[in-house]
Amino acid sequence: MKIVKEKDAQKSEYASTSTVLDYSMALNEKNIDFCINAITGRYPTKGYYSNTECEELCYIIEGKGTINKRKNESISFEKGDIIFINKKELYYWNGNFKLAVICTPAWTKKQCKLYEEE
Repeated sequence: MKIVKEKDAQKSEYASTSTVLDYSMALNEKNIDFCINAITGRYPTKGYYSNTECEELCYIIEGKGTINKRKNESISFEKGDIIFINKKELYYWNGNFKLAVICTPAWTKKQCKLYEEE
């Protein structure tokens, strides 16, 4: 059993629209991790994001927004909703919300890919 205190989580800003409180460094598990992401606007700011290795389970803590896939497919969500994202799916977030994210296997920066296309 492990506990990671909020004070031990690492705060990062991946863009002007995404601030992450990352518990994974302190958790130090290869099969699962956890973060809280605050989105204010569009992330990524252009194009699409994809995680090449992880499945992600997201819980909307507060606010509302959309997750947008290619071909103008947009799915609205709000506080209390969960979103499951398959690995390799291309999408971007838009809105003003905070979400908790569990990744399996554990997230690493090298798994993440940004696509510039619109």
